[in-house]
Amino acid sequence: MHLLHDSSAPAAAPISFDDFLKVDIRIGTILSAEAFPEARKPAYKLKIDFGPTLGIKQSSAQITTHYQLDQLVGKQVAAVVNFPPRQIGKFMSEVLTLGFPDAQGEVVLFAPDQAVPDGSRLF
Repeated sequence: MHLLHDSSAPAAAPISFDDFLKVDIRIGTILSAEAFPEARKPAYKLKIDFGPTLGIKQSSAQITTHYQLDQLVGKQVAAVVNFPPRQIGKFMSEVLTLGFPDAQGEVVLFAPDQAVPDGSRLF
């Protein structure tokens, strides 16, 4: 899958609301973050709590430019929770942590500006 990082890219083709609902985007709180030196691109391993229904999931996130490991614990982040797990080296990434590229193409995490319950779904 190729992701566009160019802010001048045109909008994607229209989809139905039902198509949007197929993508399950939830909020979770990062419980732990550790270095992932085996990754091809600089990344961290995250454990994220999505509340009692979904539980704790892990994710590989290429967020090393803007975030230090000690800044991440306790931070709420958005993630797609219904993609199939993806093997990255010896690590199984269960969710896709979401972010936007800055002007240099480095990831800035997507998060609520106020605390919300873990597991809350984007609508």
